[in-house]
Amino acid sequence: MPNLLINSVLEVGFDYHIQGKKDLQDLVTVRMPFGKYKGWVLCDLPEPYLVWFKQKGFPKSRIGTLLAIMYEIKSEGIEEILYEYKKLIR
Repeated sequence: MPNLLINSVLEVGFDYHIQGKKDLQDLVTVRMPFGKYKGWVLCDLPEPYLVWFKQKGFPKSRIGTLLAIMYEIKSEGIEEILYEYKKLIR
């Protein structure tokens, strides 16, 4: 089942490319290290916050790449896949 979820996300064409299982795992486990939503798991960040980053520019770091991927996933409306993946890895 986890491989099916990963493949579903990987098949969607994004501006920022998901590198596989590691990126998906980070999206559902890494916490926002700064800002208004400090401490929130990345997949739980509200879409308007990600849109703001898209407009201002994502940080040039690993967290910026993950935020950009999360923006793409939410803008495509497929974040439910991440929530299912989050349940599987707990």
